[in-house]
Order: sequence, then C-alpha cells, then structure tokens
Amino acid sequence: MAKNLVIVESPAKAKTIKRYLGTNYQVTPSVGHVMDLPKSKLGVDVADNFKPEYHVIPGKTKVLEEIKGAAKGKDNIFLATDPDREGEAIAWHIRDKLGKTKAKVHRILLHEITQSAVKDAVANPTELNQALYDAQQARRVLDRLVGYKISPLLWDKVKRGISAGRVQSPALRIVVEREREREAFRAEEYWTLDAKLEGANPPPFKARLFSHKDQRIDNKNYKMPEAEARGVMAGVEKSPFRVKSIERKEARRSPTPPFITSRLQQEASRKLYFSPRKTMQVAQRLYEGIELGEQGAVGLITYMRTDSPRVSDQALESVRKHIAERYGEKYIPEKPNFYRSSKQAQGAHEAIRPTAVERDPESIARHLDKDALALYTLIWNRFVSSQMTPAVYDRTTVDIEAADDTIFRATGQVMKFDGFMRVYIEGQDDTAEDEDGTLPPLTEGEILKLLGLEPEQHFTQPPPRFTQATLIKELEERGIGRPSTYATIMSSILREYVEEDESKRLRPTSLGRVVCDMLTKAFPDIVESGFTAQMEENLDQVEEGNASWIETLRRFYGPFEEQLGHAKEKMPEVKRKGLPTGIKCPTDGGEMVIKWGRNGEFLACSNYPECTTTSEFARDEQGNIKIREASAPALTDEVCEKCGKPMVRRRSRFGEFLGCSGYPDCDGIKRLKAEPVKTGVACPECKEGEILERRSRRGKLFYGCGRYPKCKFASWDKVVAQPCPSCGAPYLVEKVTKRDGATIQCANKECGYKTAAPASPESPAPSASAPSA
Repeated sequence: MAKNLVIVESPAKAKTIKRYLGTNYQVTPSVGHVMDLPKSKLGVDVADNFKPEYHVIPGKTKVLEEIKGAAKGKDNIFLATDPDREGEAIAWHIRDKLGKTKAKVHRILLHEITQSAVKDAVANPTELNQALYDAQQARRVLDRLVGYKISPLLWDKVKRGISAGRVQSPALRIVVEREREREAFRAEEYWTLDAKLEGANPPPFKARLFSHKDQRIDNKNYKMPEAEARGVMAGVEKSPFRVKSIERKEARRSPTPPFITSRLQQEASRKLYFSPRKTMQVAQRLYEGIELGEQGAVGLITYMRTDSPRVSDQALESVRKHIAERYGEKYIPEKPNFYRSSKQAQGAHEAIRPTAVERDPESIARHLDKDALALYTLIWNRFVSSQMTPAVYDRTTVDIEAADDTIFRATGQVMKFDGFMRVYIEGQDDTAEDEDGTLPPLTEGEILKLLGLEPEQHFTQPPPRFTQATLIKELEERGIGRPSTYATIMSSILREYVEEDESKRLRPTSLGRVVCDMLTKAFPDIVESGFTAQMEENLDQVEEGNASWIETLRRFYGPFEEQLGHAKEKMPEVKRKGLPTGIKCPTDGGEMVIKWGRNGEFLACSNYPECTTTSEFARDEQGNIKIREASAPALTDEVCEKCGKPMVRRRSRFGEFLGCSGYPDCDGIKRLKAEPVKTGVACPECKEGEILERRSRRGKLFYGCGRYPKCKFASWDKVVAQPCPSCGAPYLVEKVTKRDGATIQCANKECGYKTAAPASPESPAPSASAPSA
C-alpha cells in the first residue's frame, strides 16, 4: 500500500505525476476548487473582520470524501496544487477539510511537470504559505463585495442580470473612453510628396520630402497642405537632384523575452487568432501533460500563469547547447540573455518555456492536435530565440538636395546577420509602420535622375479600437489585473458590455456605455485605473507579508460603503425610461429609446404602454443607430393544406417553420425538418455513434446519438467539442440556468469544472443571482 498521498487539481495532472513517482505514491485530483463563497448570498461578514463563509462546492462532497479516504494510513500528504494564489487557496481548503491526521502535510510547488522537477519537489517540500492564502482570500472577498453590492443596484436601475466588477469595470471604461476618443476625433487632411529617383546603379528608389525652407515636413505635428505640396513640386520639377549626404551605421535588433502570460495571450491572438480564454485552455493542457506515445503523459511547458521572464540556470544551459548544435556557435551570445521583470512580478515563477528544449515541435507533432501544436510551436520558438544573438543590419540614410532648400530623404537597410530572427519574429499590430526598403549603391555629390513626383493625400486616423490582445497589453501597462485574470476580464465584458466588430476589434454596446457612465459617476474609484492598480499593489503587499488583509479591506470598504449609499439614492433609473436616441417613432411620433430585454437591446417607443412599437436596430461604423427594415416573409413552393395558399417562412422561439401566407385568416403551419448537424464528439454511452445536433417535434434543439434507436443517448445541453481542461473528458456542455445563466461545464458530472460561457449573439444574459466579480 502506498505510504504517500499527492493531491493535485486535475486528473490529467495526476496521471502525469503518477508516472514519475511510482507505487509508493498515490496521486488523487481535487478537480479544481473544493470550497467557495455561496452563490445565493454575499457570504462575507463585514462586521466580523470580513470573515468569509466558505461552503463545500455542490458536487464536491464526494471528492472530499475520496480524498479523506485516500489520506487514511498515509505517512505524508503532499499538496501539489498550482503554484499561484488560486492553487494556494485550494491547498488550504483541502488541508482544512482533512482535519486531524497523523500524516505530515507538506506543500510542493511544481513550476513544470517533469520527472526531475516532481522528484525534486517531493524531496524538498515546503509549508503552506499563510501570506499567499491571505492575499487570495482578500481578492476573493474584495471581488465579492464589489460584485454583490453593485450588481443588484444595476439590476434595479438598468437591467436585471448584468454585473459590475473590481477589475472588469475599469477595463470596460478603457474601451468606452477609447470609443469616445474616436467619436470626438476630426480627421485632418495632409499631403506627402515622394520623388521617384534613379542613380547610376539600379534599382530605382523613392525618397520622401523631408524639409522645405527649414520646415521639417516629416514632423508628425506638421500637416503639409496641398497648396504647399504643389508649390514644392513646381519648384523642384526642373531642378537637379543631388546626393547631399549618406549616413551608414550598423543597427542591431535584440530578441524579445520568453513569454509571460499577458504576452503569450497577445501573440497567440495576433498570430494564431486565439482568444485569451482559448490560449489559456490549450496552455493548461500542455502544462498538465500530453500523451506522447510510449513516453506516456509528459508536461510540455512550464506553468502558464506568470509575470516573470526569469529562466532557470539548467534551462539556460540546455537551450544554449541546443542553439550551438542546431544553428552554430555564432548564434549564441557570450553570456546568457537576462530580461528585467516588471515591478509586480513574482520572483519564484519562471517564464513560459518548453520543459525540454530538445523536444522540438517537429518531433512531437504527431501527438498534438492542431491548436496544441500551434501554441507549443509559438512557445518553443520564442524561448529559443530569446537566448540567441541580435540581428544585425546596415542602415543607410540618404539626404537628397533639390532647389529652394528642399531636402528629400530615403532610408534603407540590409540584413547582415539574421541572429534570433532565424527562429522567431514577433508579430506586429496593424498600426506598426513598414520596414525600410532597399537602396542602390550611391555616392555623395551624385546627380540623380527624376523619374516622377508623386503627391499623395492623407487623412489623420483616429486612435484604433482595442483588440483583446491590445486591451490586455493596456491593462498590463496600467497595472490592472494579474496573469490569472486577463482571460476572465475579456469574457466578462464581452457578455453584454462590449462586442467585436468585423475585424475583431472591441466596441462598447449601448448598455456598456450606460453602465460605464453610471459607475463612473457613482463609484469613481472603482472604475479608475490608478485606484485599481494601487489596490493590486496593496494586495501584493499582503502576499509578501508586509500588510494585513483585513486592514487592507477595511481601508477600502469605508469609502465604498458611503458611495454605495449615495448611489442607491441618486443613481438615475434607465430601466423603464430607456436610453434616448433622437429617432422618432413611426407610429405616434414619440421618441424611440434603447431598452434591453432577454434577447439583447432593441428600440421601443418612449410612450409605452400607450404605444407598443418596437424595432430591431443596427449601428454603422461611427456608432449611429439605424432602424432595421422588416423584410416580407419569403414565399415557398409549399401549399397550405387548409386553404391552398402559398406557405411562407416564419420564425418563432422554437426556430423556423412554414406558415400560411393568409395568416391571420388561416393559421395553417408546417414544421421544417432540419438535417442533423455533426458535432465530431463520440457518444459517451455506446462509444460507436457520433453525437448529432437535432430538433424535437416542437423545434427545440437537443443532442442525441447518431445510432438512434439502437442507442437512446440524448441531452438538452449544448455539446461543446472541446476536451475538459480539468479532467480531460472528451467534451464539454453548455448549460443555461436561472441562477448561473450560461456556463460551460464538464460532461463528467463528477469533475465539477465550470466556467462562464463565451459571449455570442445567442448567449443568454448572465446570472441574475450570482454577480460577476
């Protein structure tokens, strides 16, 4: 019988660790958190020093009983939950529920799941970290106070089911303020002038007007009008173009650091088009272990929630050796490259890197699915390139003199040595400027031939909307949130407050604007970036053992409670009145206002209930509202069995159907038979059939086995064709309840994995009883 028990979060992680420890160790998963604050109430006793009221999470009683049973007769119990605040909280709660035990209880931290790392951690265990647990508890209580105190106020004033959050609300404000910057922006016209020139040696090249009569034209603050551009053209068309000066210098481009969480999410968004949530789900699988044939389950990357670019000495030695063998000695710098950590970085953590650099993407590609291979390749390339030499360029700047003290400038560069760029080049946002071009050999004093002048009209551009990647970058720079929260922030605001346009850029909805404005006025601190960043630093002080979590909460709660009281009295009520639009009602001439229902926003007449006119609407690129014209139902070749008139396509809450064109005189209808849609998920009961998306006789969507009637498996829950990131079950399900709204859960009921469903046009409103933090 095994004398040691190791407790981890997920079955996948347990399976990987079990391989390394042998028969004297039993490894069991908690399947995530086992205790949390109750969803049905605040669960925090403010008067008793903010004492949290933890309850066993529904469905976890059996898990805890299994852990207690496994702990009996053991000499040592190792709590090997994730090496961060969340993992520390899970470890403390499990220790609490174990009660009195003769076994020695240890804490071990696994920054990577490899044989050497696991054995070293077990051989050198630590104690539970009180300060880290206090910091997590303070965050949990603080988020609960903000979410559960403000959200009900928004239900009364705006719309039931929406939420506010300590970190979510400042992120929303950043998006709203950027949109208002765009709306207030007024484009300015300016002109550039390029000269197409040819020297004694090919190829022809372009030079841009740089200065004219001591006025810098390329200065971003100077906008050259068309008249000046035309005047310069007239002055230089007949004059010679002479090379005035040539400056050549060597330029170096250094590699970028290995990934931290925020940069991984940004780069995966730019290069792989992954959402932050998807990036973290795939990274979690790579960290916990992937089956590599005869090798079994292997953890492929280090822990993926980190804000430190630090790399261990052993990993540095390994990657430098690999670079020398694969690319040559000239690609290795004399000393390893070291990168500076941010102020709030946790020093014990490492950057996200492959656990074994020798395990390159090509060698394990056959064992990984498409997404896992893409993300692993990104992480591997970035890490290897971070320890390579800089790329070296010859950069040339040529000033060309024409008449009337006019200078044109051409720049170009030629790569002398590719360095780290042989392996990896960081992705660029679409606002990045193009690289310099290539220039022909030129000499000072050389007379150039003018091939043509190309004036071009431009207009200044408004600041771009954020993408999920650039918003995470903005949050990181402002000190808002931490590695474990970025993906959650995106999911929270994308439910109803923010939407993605055609180019995946973030635009606030009318509801998002209203909520942002109301929160900014009533709770200026909560949505202010500086205050939120300072609160993060205060919580970091708790984590470092330099501050009391209770005193930190007390300093926050006093002013917050006062603002909450004022808001209850003075916050305007828009739930019934709606948001004015200036659009006249086509029925009675009243003003149409924006209101919010269970299916989203719509226009309604302000004279309701006297006028019941409603309409769908759309926004153009500038945010202007336009009423959607209702189109006539499409006629079909089907004939009504009751009256013989043509049938038309109509839609109800149960889906599309055929209705008589003579309605309401004739109420004949006919159901449309929808072809089953494949999900790509194997049936969990018979293991042979595939789960198909079907519709019931009343048009309601459900999921059933394709081998029906031989197999009777059926479910009303939407099937999500993704493996569970916690236990590795082959698929997830989307459930919708009044209490929780739309959530993604593991199909394995014993697992307990649960997260908010990503925003989509079909997604229902969030829970009206469990506000988001």
